[in-house]
Amino acid sequence: MRQVPKLAGLFLALSLSCSGAGPEHPKPPGRLVDLGGHRLHIDCTGRGAPTVVVEAGLADFSFDWILVQRRVARFARICTYDRSGYAFSDPGPQPRTYAQINLELHDALHKLGERSPLVLVGHSFGGGVVRHYASRYPNEVAGIVLVDAVSEEERIPMGDKAARVRDSATSRAIPPPHETMLDADRAAQSAGSVEPPPSKLEPPLDRLPMKERRMQLWAYSQPALRATVQSEVEWSPEDMLLMHNTPQAGILGQRPLIVLTRAEGAYGNDLGFPAAELEKERRSAQAALARLSTRGRQTIVNSGHNMELEAPDHVASAIREVVEEVRRGQRPR
Repeated sequence: MRQVPKLAGLFLALSLSCSGAGPEHPKPPGRLVDLGGHRLHIDCTGRGAPTVVVEAGLADFSFDWILVQRRVARFARICTYDRSGYAFSDPGPQPRTYAQINLELHDALHKLGERSPLVLVGHSFGGGVVRHYASRYPNEVAGIVLVDAVSEEERIPMGDKAARVRDSATSRAIPPPHETMLDADRAAQSAGSVEPPPSKLEPPLDRLPMKERRMQLWAYSQPALRATVQSEVEWSPEDMLLMHNTPQAGILGQRPLIVLTRAEGAYGNDLGFPAAELEKERRSAQAALARLSTRGRQTIVNSGHNMELEAPDHVASAIREVVEEVRRGQRPR
């Protein structure tokens, strides 16, 4: 997910894709895993257990993490991937719930032979996704790093106001996930209007190597992205509401957990709440994330929201800490 002031565009306008004409199709850096009618792109590099798996933010791509991936690959196996409908991955089944996203990731990792234990890294929107993965597949997850993850308890900018993601939930039953593409899934991907991609990349994306910058412009041009992001935005409030309604303190047991939090929220006073109130709430919600595990801890980072680009050394260091704890034999309980 892009810098926090950009969330309004993601949650409301969602003007992220185009009509199909655009930059030349680049070669995927990883492998395409067939999940029975649609393929998921996963890029795994490095060696050594546990395997680190990155869940990127909303409308973010696997290659956004190249600066972190290169650092982590020096001491561990690391996999970044594109969720269905993103970049090199085919459009996947709808709706795009946490359970749907995690079923696909779980099955793709197993088809590739990427074994547990896993250390999950969740950025922004991806923070909720990895928390759900740990609850759904607890025996596979040995540690977690949350990178400025969106909490169910904090308000974030959405248009001209600040709101919690769960505020728009309607308590709908979340459909069970499925792998096989249905006619309704294909229809959902083709529904809705499309808009032009950006003509250039905004900071901090300019910190990426040139190859990955070109991939960015191409990925934004893919027509499946808009419908996919719309579905993620529509259904994540339901998942966040379930987290809010279930006691979360200690839910990860004794798994090592590091919560990376940006130093300043940088709120204005034009979001329906005083900036000081939003900042206080943000800090409280981020501190609460560290209490998901009895061995959780929080680190404040002098960075913006996109730490994978602005502070890759800090992110890689946190991953290394959790990896080393797992290697010392401290398994999930």
